Formats: sequence, structure tokens, C-alpha cells
Amino acid sequence: MTKEERIEKAVALFKEGYNCSQSVVAAFADMYGFTTEQALKMSSAFGGGIGRMRETCGAACGMFMLAGLEKSATVGSDRESKGATYALVQELAEKFKTVNGSLRCSDLLGLSKKEPIVSTPEARTSAYYAKRPCVKMVETAARIWADYIYGVKG
Repeated sequence: MTKEERIEKAVALFKEGYNCSQSVVAAFADMYGFTTEQALKMSSAFGGGIGRMRETCGAACGMFMLAGLEKSATVGSDRESKGATYALVQELAEKFKTVNGSLRCSDLLGLSKKEPIVSTPEARTSAYYAKRPCVKMVETAARIWADYIYGVKG
């Protein structure tokens, strides 16, 4: 699959109803030996700014999950791999913030701190897509990750 096809896949998954994090992770899952179903399950809690709490953008969280899969410290004492993972996440976060202005879901959505946190996701209607920049966040995260991974692996 080409870089552009992966980005398009992430956007298409979001438009099918998957959350922002699921869409990014699932578009690249096969590169890490995961099925689409496994990717959707492991990333499901990160949508809506982590559990719809409007904290760190779920699309960015998906990108960070992929960074962990790419660099992955698998030994507790492996400070070098942990440091490499953290450095990559920080680099990706800066790129995301440069494009979007923030990593925080509530900031990206223009929500006030007074709005209640609810667990029920909104229906995906044309009105939803018109008021939410989430498609752009998914595309941005998928593009940043694709630029990174295709630059590393070719």
C-alpha cells in the first residue's frame, strides 16, 4: 500500500464511523503484524481525546501508539529504547501542533472547559462533519506518521 493510500484509508475509516484513534492505528496495523480488528480494539479507548474526555487528540494518540510499536522498549531497563520512543513522540507531537495549533482535543474542537464530559458519541451526520475538524486531525496524524514511516522504511 502506498503512503497516500494509507492516509486515505485512515480518513475512510473515520468516515465509516470509527473513532479518530482507531482510524489512524488501523490504517497502519498490518505493518506491525496486527489485524484490523486487533488495531480497532487496542485503540478504541483513545478516541475523543482519550475516552471522550477531550484531552490529548485521539488521532495524535493513535500516531503515538504506532510510534511505540515502531521503537518499542520491551525490556524494563532499556532506557535507550524508551528514550528513542519518547524523542519520536515529542517530534511527532511538535509536527502535529505546528499543523493544528494544539494537541488538546477540546482546543481543536473549540470547546469550553464548562461543557460536560459525556460518554455517548455523537451520531455521524453531515452536521457532525461540518462542525468537527476531526477528519482533518485524522488526515494530519496519518500523514505525519506516513511521512515518518515511509521515510524510514522506504
